[in-house]
Amino acid sequence: MSDILIVDDERDIRELISDILEDEGYSTRVAGTSDEAMEQVGSALPALLILDIWLKDSNMDGIDILKAVKRDHPDVPVVIISGHGNIEIAVAAIKQGAYDFIEKPFNIDQLLVVIRRAMETSLLRRENTELKRQDSKPTELIGESGAHRIMIGQLDKVTRSNGRVMLTGPAGSGKELAARYIHANSNRASGPFVTVNCATMDADRVEEVLFGREGSERGVEIGLLEQAHNGVIYFDEIADMPLDAQTKILRVLVDQQFLRVGGTDKVKVDFRVVSSTNRNLLAEIEAGRLRDELYHRLNVVPIMVPSLEERREDIPLLAKYFIDEFHETQGLAQRELSSEAIALLQTMVWQGNVRQLKNLIERVLILGDGSGEIEARELPGDVAEDDEEGRVVLSGALATLPLREAREAFEREYLLTQINRFGGNISRTASFVGMERSALHRKLKSLGVVTSNKAGARVAYIPDGEGEREAG
Repeated sequence: MSDILIVDDERDIRELISDILEDEGYSTRVAGTSDEAMEQVGSALPALLILDIWLKDSNMDGIDILKAVKRDHPDVPVVIISGHGNIEIAVAAIKQGAYDFIEKPFNIDQLLVVIRRAMETSLLRRENTELKRQDSKPTELIGESGAHRIMIGQLDKVTRSNGRVMLTGPAGSGKELAARYIHANSNRASGPFVTVNCATMDADRVEEVLFGREGSERGVEIGLLEQAHNGVIYFDEIADMPLDAQTKILRVLVDQQFLRVGGTDKVKVDFRVVSSTNRNLLAEIEAGRLRDELYHRLNVVPIMVPSLEERREDIPLLAKYFIDEFHETQGLAQRELSSEAIALLQTMVWQGNVRQLKNLIERVLILGDGSGEIEARELPGDVAEDDEEGRVVLSGALATLPLREAREAFEREYLLTQINRFGGNISRTASFVGMERSALHRKLKSLGVVTSNKAGARVAYIPDGEGEREAG
């Protein structure tokens, strides 16, 4: 896309401009009517459009063509020329998105300056769009656990379709990363990935943000929906979207078109929708905070993104990945984790999930001494710590129990934690805790601990008659 399309009903004018521009090294095309112009635009999008206002023997005038081009191809700069120029026409053209307005008879040097600047603007816009498409955020999903493999298998299946996907999972579990994985591995990978943060939407500006605006002093402003054309739009935490915006989004999903604020011509869009939530959406519908029809439009393919506690096996891999990333991006020390540190990380409570783990690794690397292994003592723990003499400080609840009950409670929690740490693998658990596998099975049975598949992984829990209680 490096040529210039010249549209003028006067053959001498369009050929004159074409000759001048070709002498300057540009490639050009010409059109004498609106039909020819629209056909040329449709066959190959020009880098820049030079457009006469008045076109004889045409179904559309220059303003009509300008509006049509800006509606479908907002990044193409348009320079308006006219022998009947006045301030009203110039203002109208600029408001419809024209880059500049030049009155005939024009000065050649002036025309070339405007065209060079317009071409530079076009190049910058294309580069900016390309940078957005080549977002630096990673799309690699790290993990080897059963729960992680099941999620990857589901994501790989949906990349081959255009169906709408609803990603569910707790905050910080990596839902946006899963959405980017879908985009990067789909036939829309060369298109944009646009995120709509529903929780931060300003109810007073939601239409401008989503749909864009026409007629402002800055010309045509493109909204997020239009930016996602031919790509993927990601609604982050859809349950937080204002109700008014939900109604408008629903209409776009049905019609695949909308009006910009202040506009009169409908903008057609083609994008794939991926949404996410950390809430129970059926409960949100019942509470009146989410429209039922929107839920059913978006929840075509539901995929669960597991919490970090459901994939504790992946913690060492994730921690190493973050260490390497911080070394590359921030120059922090590339340290290894000691076996004790890994064990502690795999037994901690991760309410913030993968995001919390990443933040913890960054903090340890920043505050650490920068050499040697990362030791367990460097990790901020929510578990009991040894004092200087090696004594274990008991929790208040454990200290109130008789010895036998306290021992059973400790063994139960300890084994629950270790089994879940190793993804339900009894052999690895037995090896770590120093027991024969058969002895471990007998111990688990005596403590009332059972194992079963959940979220793609083998997990240990204590049945309580009404549900399951897993180790934190």
